[in-house]
Amino acid sequence: MARYSGIWPVAPTPFHPDGSLDLPGMDRVIDCMIDQGVDGICILANFSEQFLISDEERQVLTERCLAHVAGRVPVIVTISHYATPIAVARAEHARDHGAAMVMMMPPYHGALLKGTAEQTYEQFARVGEVGLPIMVQDAPLSGVELPVPLLVRMAREIEMVKLFKIECPQAAAKLRALVAEGGEAIEGPFDGEEAITLMADLDAGATGTMTSAMIPDRIRPVVERHAAGDRAGAQAAYATILPAVNFENRQCGFRAAKAAMVEGGVIASDACRHPIPPLHPETRAQLLELLRPLDPVVLNWGR
Repeated sequence: MARYSGIWPVAPTPFHPDGSLDLPGMDRVIDCMIDQGVDGICILANFSEQFLISDEERQVLTERCLAHVAGRVPVIVTISHYATPIAVARAEHARDHGAAMVMMMPPYHGALLKGTAEQTYEQFARVGEVGLPIMVQDAPLSGVELPVPLLVRMAREIEMVKLFKIECPQAAAKLRALVAEGGEAIEGPFDGEEAITLMADLDAGATGTMTSAMIPDRIRPVVERHAAGDRAGAQAAYATILPAVNFENRQCGFRAAKAAMVEGGVIASDACRHPIPPLHPETRAQLLELLRPLDPVVLNWGR
């Protein structure tokens, strides 16, 4: 049975200072990520600021990114929505323009509208009929509990549910239980949340990671060495990058990758749409101070 592995970062969505989409910048983001040796790319995810992007812009970005990637690496398109018909339509659009798979959170809207276990199952089953592999995103943002028995049931009963991005608290424990209970049905156990718990998650059975696009070239060796059985080498590589990853996770969020890409000449602006505030200049400076000793591709790509 096929297995999914490696590093599949989330592409940030660049905006001009006035808030409009920077489509040439989007092309450069994609090229920079591919030049860092990523195994795949995810678009329109939370770290792409999907919650600040209109439906029309989603279609433009999906078509632009898939056309620009042109098959160089597989692309995951995030399609999460509370309404099942909209999630299905998004999956169909992604399929029709060449996506390799889709990623989705369970149905939720705000703090109170949360899909039940059965509604979640039904939505994933409906999207599965589109015919693309699905990555289940188990993220705190949704507020929906996805217990391991439900995930295993979906993996066994819904043919297209193959991958699982586990980024809930104590992700390693959940990954370990998911792999143990799901067996061969769990084709791609991944972690997320900027690789802040990557070593523990790899030890628990994760075969891949969905990080930000900040330093995938420096995170990739951790995954590769661990997969090759060199845990000590993976641990050493992880210790080198962890201060930067921790700072990104705790201080910057999705603004970190954009700040690094501006510094490296990949994009012209690290603007985010209101109400997201810009990084404080001191925070940005501290981030770059942690990144420079790592000499990542992103800081030199456009220079």
